[in-house]
Amino acid sequence: MENTEKKTIVLFDVDGTLTAPRKQATLEMLEFLQTLRKYVKVGIVGGSDLIKIKEQLGTNTTDLYDYVFAENGLIAYKNGNILATQSFKDYLCENKIKYFINACLHYIADLDIPIKRGTFIEFRNGMLNISPIGRNCSQLERDEFELYDKKFEIRSKFITYLKKEFASYNLTYSIGGQISFDVFPIGWDKTYCLKYLLEDGYNNIYFFGDKTYKGGNDYEIFISDLTNSYTVTNPDDTIKLCNSLFIKQS
Repeated sequence: MENTEKKTIVLFDVDGTLTAPRKQATLEMLEFLQTLRKYVKVGIVGGSDLIKIKEQLGTNTTDLYDYVFAENGLIAYKNGNILATQSFKDYLCENKIKYFINACLHYIADLDIPIKRGTFIEFRNGMLNISPIGRNCSQLERDEFELYDKKFEIRSKFITYLKKEFASYNLTYSIGGQISFDVFPIGWDKTYCLKYLLEDGYNNIYFFGDKTYKGGNDYEIFISDLTNSYTVTNPDDTIKLCNSLFIKQS
């Protein structure tokens, strides 16, 4: 007889879902996640690198959750142990990476926006993170750029340019957070992490994220047939929804 028993795990985006953008998680959220683990397995899947995820969720993050997927799962941990890593550098040769980065820097140099700071391109293990304003901006400047970007679509227009110029590179682009967007090979979005869960027998996968619209970095996993996905607007919304789904009904 076929085994129909459900093996459940709940995956969470970080920014806007578990924390305010680029802020540390509240004690309430951290305690809630550990309470939730009494009912279901819990995984973290963020677009940021592991260092930034730990800045937000704690230095012992990989030990506190069943799975932690940094850079969409290109850096994967299970029960505190490394599962696998994938490299953007191995996927795209150095000459192509250099040409792509040069084009981005030229575009940013010609971009007329109110302010610019530093660290416009961050090279991560599995992706590039591009910020028109620069990642060295203050939180106030982040907030102001986010509003400016919503009005003038700075990031989406930048992505449109790159898609046209580098169509042959087989890259995809994903807007996340307040000031930047990620660039990575097609298929290396947040659905990348799902293969590890399927291999471990999970057949009831929930996902919670805030940027679930097309072009957002939660979109692909949100629409995946492999997940039961929910859009949240802030960490309080996440707690409220998870309470109703997993705890109060138990």
